[in-house]
Amino acid sequence: MKRIIIYTGVMFTLLIGLSGCYKDIITPELASGPDDLPPQQVSFQTELVPIFNTNCALAGCHVSGARAPYLTTAVAFTQIVNGGFVNLAIPKESMIYQMITGEMAQYMPAPVKTNTQKVYDWIRNGAPNN
Repeated sequence: MKRIIIYTGVMFTLLIGLSGCYKDIITPELASGPDDLPPQQVSFQTELVPIFNTNCALAGCHVSGARAPYLTTAVAFTQIVNGGFVNLAIPKESMIYQMITGEMAQYMPAPVKTNTQKVYDWIRNGAPNN
């Protein structure tokens, strides 16, 4: 009788122990935001400079002698990159990105989200002079 109780106890313990084991199934999350997707190729000269020229490089704004960075065609790249307005390690911490998504967002042309994404992708690609 003792043997039956011991075997029953061992079987019960094994049954509980084995039924408690399971495998977690971890499914990857799908890309949901701009940081999750790879950055698109953006040309500084053909895509960003026209945005800056028509909306930022205006008299009294970001032209030579006014507020830095100067965003005229000839000096825009050097002013942005060498002036410390780009943070390649943490693109969202770049001053230029924070400005165009913050207090200067009202001056970005429509579609605003697309144009700010272009600047963000350009920074994420290493801010090339292309």
